[in-house]
Amino acid sequence: MNKKIWLSSPHMGGTEQNYINKAFEENWIAPLGPNVNGFENDLKEYTGATACTALTSGTAAIHLGLIQLGVGKEDEVLCSTFTFVATVNPIIYQGAIPVFVDSEEETWNMCPEQLEIAIKDRIEKKGKKPKAIIVVHLYGMPSKMDEIMEISRKYDIPVLEDAAEALGSTLNRKAMGTIGDIGIFSFNGNKIITTSGGGAIVSNNEEYCQDSLFLATQARDAAPHYQHSRIGYNYRMSNITAGIGRGQMEILDKHISLRRRNHDFYKKELSNYKNIQFLEELEGGFSNRWLSCILTDSFDTREKIRLALQENNIESRPLWKPMHLQPIFINYDKYLNGVSENLFEKGLCLPSGSNLEIADLELITKTIKNTLKY
Repeated sequence: MNKKIWLSSPHMGGTEQNYINKAFEENWIAPLGPNVNGFENDLKEYTGATACTALTSGTAAIHLGLIQLGVGKEDEVLCSTFTFVATVNPIIYQGAIPVFVDSEEETWNMCPEQLEIAIKDRIEKKGKKPKAIIVVHLYGMPSKMDEIMEISRKYDIPVLEDAAEALGSTLNRKAMGTIGDIGIFSFNGNKIITTSGGGAIVSNNEEYCQDSLFLATQARDAAPHYQHSRIGYNYRMSNITAGIGRGQMEILDKHISLRRRNHDFYKKELSNYKNIQFLEELEGGFSNRWLSCILTDSFDTREKIRLALQENNIESRPLWKPMHLQPIFINYDKYLNGVSENLFEKGLCLPSGSNLEIADLELITKTIKNTLKY
């Protein structure tokens, strides 16, 4: 049996330990310190965002982002259905109601046409418009943000960009996460850079990030004693994990280059097969290719490939199961066109880590080619 090939494993650059060691030497073992400040500055400089607050997870960032946008009990939030559950759970934390919007075929992200249909229908049925829109840039692919922001402005509904998978991706040279009102990133172990676990909220509205920092540190009022006038959370990133992030930022562009190399390798080797399609970038779009994905011609083909890879100790994963099909969300309203269900049925994520060797990619494509012969 060959070595395990993971879907997307952590990849260290070598300097992370230096930042961690310095934190220990200076006794900054807390959710504040020079690494936290430095990591936030690194993210602002890289993305062009005005403000940034480093947090414990991307989920925490979405939660605080919704609070900044005024989402509360019984408010409706329009949300991409084709995503991971962490996009939706914070809506429930706020006592709000998710309304799911399907994808379009070009990016696999939120369909602007379905979004506007949903807004008009909610206004007609409920007599009020949804409170916010959460659009997800899946697998590092930029969404159709020009169209989505035009709709946002038309109906005056703010946009939260879930860019958990899209750090380094751009549209017309604007960083994902900085086009809407608020953006979030994730630094979970499988992301393009990692802090082991962590996330960040970014915005060009400094007040959003400043208030998120206040809420993330238990919302302690300015007083010599412990006094609290608002509900707070324990969401602040520690100086230790931020040190990992500082080292990772030094190699982010290299990681993006290697992940794009993976995608190009797969495309070169497999694009001649009629039952395999690849997701192309929009005009003006640049994807970090966090995960390289294929769309097959059927569920059977998808499963044959997945199981063949599994037999060779190679991890792959079906595309996200849409939220409107999840047992916990199945009774919520949705606006569908069939795209996300088709993607879930026929799509597969291939190993995409920046630490993959060419020999790994050769074994993966060889396995797929052998499967497609039958």
